[in-house]
Parts: sequence; structure tokens; C-alpha cells
Amino acid sequence: MFDLSGQVALVTGASRGIGEAGARSLAKYGATVVLAARSSDHVERIAAEIMKDGGTATAINCDVANYKDLERAVELCIDFHEGIDILVNNAGVIEPISRIESSDPEAWGRVIDINVKGVYHGIRAVAPHMLKKGSGTIVNISSGAAVGALEGWSQYCSSKAAALSLTRCADKEFGEKGLRVIGLSPGTVATQMQVDIKASGINPVSQLDPSVHIPAEWVGEAISWLCTDAGDTYRGIDCSLRDEDVRKAVGLT
Repeated sequence: MFDLSGQVALVTGASRGIGEAGARSLAKYGATVVLAARSSDHVERIAAEIMKDGGTATAINCDVANYKDLERAVELCIDFHEGIDILVNNAGVIEPISRIESSDPEAWGRVIDINVKGVYHGIRAVAPHMLKKGSGTIVNISSGAAVGALEGWSQYCSSKAAALSLTRCADKEFGEKGLRVIGLSPGTVATQMQVDIKASGINPVSQLDPSVHIPAEWVGEAISWLCTDAGDTYRGIDCSLRDEDVRKAVGLT
């Protein structure tokens, strides 16, 4: 069991998948959670369910590509819950999957807006508050695509490589000031994204049997684990949930 009592966590992309699982896990271990997503109906429902189970949760409509939305979400944490201790930069997209020569430049750029600028916006919005008190944990959801090229995923691979670089840069700037900036590379997870990947038929990942994907709940537990002292080991780098030793440490089977 992890003790996150008294901490306030902001989770982006919390309407489903990894974001929802992360928010539920953090709340289970005592954190007050603010769920942010473009789908306000979904996060409001999830927040209500967390409250019904005895947790504390608030929902807010948020597009991470818009910095003002992230500022507003952080203000909610501070105004309603008196601070912010954890940021989970989870919001991310992979569609449209396409080879470069047939890709839509505007859609390609939208992935960068969400997957790269969204991570930067989150870090930028929380950093002044965390630096002021000299503590805080930022978990950026990464991917093996950050270090490996895949056909049809130029937008996703590029964006995740950039997000990993942001993890490294933020750790370089904040690491000696009490902040932990950590990447989490979960591997393939049973979410809607994997359904979209399967349907694309492009590259070897689309050929994987759905049974090999881990449940989103495992990633949620890993997020909570990284928000404890265990996260110190992964400052400025990606923690891989493919690592059996990491899975054992989190308590996953």
C-alpha cells in the first residue's frame, strides 16, 4: 500500500484509459484528485464515483493544447484544495496513424500540440507553485516510441521523444530544487488507443494479440508508486513497466 494522504494530484486526459486508472489509484491511496479532460461529462462521472467510494475528487474541462486551460486547472487545485503536489501529464493521442507521404499536416501538428505542448503546458503551469514550496512530483506518461521509430507513427514517435526530452530538461532545471520529474513508459496497454492501432494494420504493434496488453489499472498503480519515495530512482528518465523488477516492486502480477 502507498500512502499519498494529504497530497493533491492533477491528472490530464483523465476521462478514460490510463488517466482514469491513474486518478482512481491516486484517490485510493489518499490523494485528492483533480481530473482534467476535454470530455467533461466523463470526468464528472468518474469524480462522482471516486467520491462515492470515499475519495476526494473534482472534475474540470481542459484541453492541454491550450495553456490557459492548464493554468485554470492548477488554480482549481490551489483555490479548492490548497495546493498541488502531483501532476500526471497523461493526455495524449496517436491518431491519425499514417505514413509521412500521405499524412495530413494539420492533423500531424495537432498531435504535437497535445503530446508535446500539452506536457510543456502542464510542467509550466505547476512549476512555479512546486518550486515555491520546494517539493512536487511530475509524472510524464511516455512510450517505447520515444526511443524507437515505427512506420506510420512519425507524429507519435516524434512527440514522445520530445516529451522524454522535456522530462530530462525539467529534471535538469528542477531536480536540485526539490521537484521530481519522472517518465513512465508502460508498454502496450488495453485502451482505446490499442483498438485504433489494431485497426490501422500498420507496423508490428498492430499485429499484436490483444491478450498481450496490460490493463490500465497496472499503469495507475505504477503512477501511485512513482509518487512515493520509489520515484527518486527515476528522476529525469523513463521508468519502464516492461521491467519485471519494476512490476514486482509495484506489486503487480
